[in-house]
Amino acid sequence: MFRRIFATALLAGFFAGLGISVVHEFTTTPIILHAEQFEGQPAADGQKQSAYKNPLLILAHGKSGGDAKDEHEAWGPADGWERTFSTTLANILLGIGFSLILVACYSLSTGTIDGRVGVIWGMAGFGVISLAPALGLPPEVPGALAAELAPRQGWWVLCVAATAAGLWLLVFRKGAVWVIAGIVLMALPHIIGAPQPARIGGNVPPEIAGHFAAASMVTAAIFWAMLGWLSGTFWQWFEERS
Repeated sequence: MFRRIFATALLAGFFAGLGISVVHEFTTTPIILHAEQFEGQPAADGQKQSAYKNPLLILAHGKSGGDAKDEHEAWGPADGWERTFSTTLANILLGIGFSLILVACYSLSTGTIDGRVGVIWGMAGFGVISLAPALGLPPEVPGALAAELAPRQGWWVLCVAATAAGLWLLVFRKGAVWVIAGIVLMALPHIIGAPQPARIGGNVPPEIAGHFAAASMVTAAIFWAMLGWLSGTFWQWFEERS
């Protein structure tokens, strides 16, 4: 069983990570490269920072992340093949990790798993890992202002856990009480509110930031669909040969 789980996760994660890396090269990567041109530049008059005021989010406010030029500049791969290789490697490792989660769910499932069923599980993973957290913390381009990292990570973990638990209650438990409990769990992180910077704005034009957020969500959906189909297909393939 363990050999089947790891073999499925490795193959599905590798091919899904490789495939989404190709998609990134034509979708999000050009937007990131464009946004990086605005880093370190003074904000234009039409892009001045404004105070962020939302009483629903005051419980989770963090300090402003500050301007990108004030932060310590960490090492990063050079543009070109080094950056492409690093991105592809990260996507493959991420794919293997998420595939392990999906395959672990397959092993606990009592139904028949194939590529089509895997896509359904993959879309559930997209909703839990990408879609629900994006409601409070949308994908950000380089140079965008953000709250401190630790509060954002804590809220993300809370949102993922609550969404997964709520979705499980809605799908696998019967009764009005469980349905209400699932809905409340899924809404709880958003009622608390995600950490937000003290001020919003930055150097990157909002059109670029909006385009990046939309492209990121679409590519995430593609990634999870591929991962679900591949993991379900390989799971069935190994089952037939065991």
